[in-house]
Formats: sequence, structure tokens, C-alpha cells
Amino acid sequence: MARPEMLKLPEVLTEIKMSRAAFYRMRARGQAPRIRKLPNGELRVSRADLDAWWELCEEHAA
Repeated sequence: MARPEMLKLPEVLTEIKMSRAAFYRMRARGQAPRIRKLPNGELRVSRADLDAWWELCEEHAA
């Protein structure tokens, strides 16, 4: 079974065209995609979680 694609936070921020500060404000409100913290402290977002979050954003915009 293939491992899911995990994106670094800067990659996510570039894709969603958002600043780190704005992303963390959304995260504090529970409106950001799920983040996983690695043992070394780095943050990752799975491609599946990001895609699901985009879908949810599109549903709320409609």
C-alpha cells in the first residue's frame, strides 16, 4: 500500500495562497486542514486532507 502524499506547510501555504499568520488564525478557529506534527517538530498536511478541505470550502462558498 502506498503511503499518502504529505505536504510541507510552505507548500500548502503556496497552494492556498495564504500567509502563515492567516493559516494559523484559521487553524485556531478549527477551519484549517488537519495538520500532523512529525517527531522532529515539522508539520505536514496530507494531500487527501487538503483536497477534502478544498471541497468543504467550495461547498460553503456555494
